[in-house]
Amino acid sequence: MTQVIQTVIRHIINVPVMITSWLIFFFPVELGFLVSSALAVVTYLTSNFAIKKIQQRSIMKKYDLTSSEYFHIRKQIKEATAKVRTLNNHYLKVRSVSSFKQLFELNRLAKRIIALVKANPKKFYQAENFFYAHLDSAVELTSKYTFLVSQPSKNKEMKIALQDTRETLESINSIMEDDLKNVLASDMEHLRMELDFAKLSVSKNEKPLYLKGETTNERKYLE
Repeated sequence: MTQVIQTVIRHIINVPVMITSWLIFFFPVELGFLVSSALAVVTYLTSNFAIKKIQQRSIMKKYDLTSSEYFHIRKQIKEATAKVRTLNNHYLKVRSVSSFKQLFELNRLAKRIIALVKANPKKFYQAENFFYAHLDSAVELTSKYTFLVSQPSKNKEMKIALQDTRETLESINSIMEDDLKNVLASDMEHLRMELDFAKLSVSKNEKPLYLKGETTNERKYLE
């Protein structure tokens, strides 16, 4: 369950709670409009906080994470999302189609990895290198590349630096593809296990087709 869905669920629950509490404070208790409104807001915030903690505990239990692990992973996701936004800011600064495609692919891979870890925080440990090193390298090199490209005149050394940066970014692209494969590795293994089990079940349940009136003994004789 994504954080967006969790937030929507909290609003769906808490808005009726707030309205009900306001009606109780205003009519039966007769605290007045302002006091009732203030208490209703406090009730909403308290209820929202309590449900959010319950949701977090549920996720930690589901993925067998400690509190420190869970909040560390959330922090890493937040920082990675900000870094991807920095990558996005470089789109209009590149000058060639190939560079644009390269940047687009980097963004695509980064967003995909982050989305998978958001959906399953446990996958963070399969993508630690991406969060701690590879994404930082992609942002730093892209910033360097777009800076060099924006210079009005380019000498021989600058052209060599640009070519080196493009080649290194291509390597980072391949490394991030491997990061994505690592994140998906457990899913692929689980899928293979399910397919093997399904095939085994089908093979056990398969029965030969008999002609009308044909018996098992007759089929064995024919075979």
